Amino acid sequence: MKIGIDVGSTGIKIVFVDQTRLIWKKVVPTKPGQSSLVQELMNQGLAACHAQQADILKICVTGYGRNLIESSSKVVDEISANAAGITLLTQGKARTLINIGGQDVKIIKLDHQGRVTDFRMNDKCAAGTGRFFEMAANILDTPLEEFHVKEDVEAVSINATCAVFAESEIVSLLAKGISKYSIIKGINNAVAKRIASLAGSGHLEEEIYIDGGPARNSGLIESLEDALLCDIKTAADPQFTVALGALFAD
Repeated sequence: MKIGIDVGSTGIKIVFVDQTRLIWKKVVPTKPGQSSLVQELMNQGLAACHAQQADILKICVTGYGRNLIESSSKVVDEISANAAGITLLTQGKARTLINIGGQDVKIIKLDHQGRVTDFRMNDKCAAGTGRFFEMAANILDTPLEEFHVKEDVEAVSINATCAVFAESEIVSLLAKGISKYSIIKGINNAVAKRIASLAGSGHLEEEIYIDGGPARNSGLIESLEDALLCDIKTAADPQFTVALGALFAD
């Protein structure tokens, strides 16, 4: 049994793997005391899998807090873990990966062997990231999985490019009586536009996949497909790609 852990900026993701088969997974919000929290998650996983500490062959850790986990057998950078995870999950079909993390967005290009050939990352502003969607979901009292609206809903324009200003803009739009569904569609379109800008004029080679927590937002994927003029597929268990990939990265 092997354990992969992604200590992210907004969430800690853990997977238990037997060979290449995912047998247990869990995500919890990141908070102080990550090392203790990770140990608690491992204990939960062992109990759920009816296993003992001696059954663990290795523990691979990645993410922002990867160096905080002393029990790790191996520490892996996020780009390598993300590439390895999506390559495994897509059986090597992925050529471009859009990863929306808690505080950044990455576009990773891969060759036919799953090796990283290029990647781009957004600036330090949280607009368009998991933290941004978390904020918007709280204000609109709508789970991220429900950020999908009907095609005939007219999107309101979200102009702010900073997460802090966007929060004020969303509150202001609600105060003006703008439908939350119009705001949701506007948010999806605004984020898609930012990601398309990050991608630049370079061709995104298909197949294109998206992962990270916001990949659960089908409305965002539709907006991205419109902005990038291409099909985008969602990775299986999109929040756990990086944790899984930590176990298989070179």
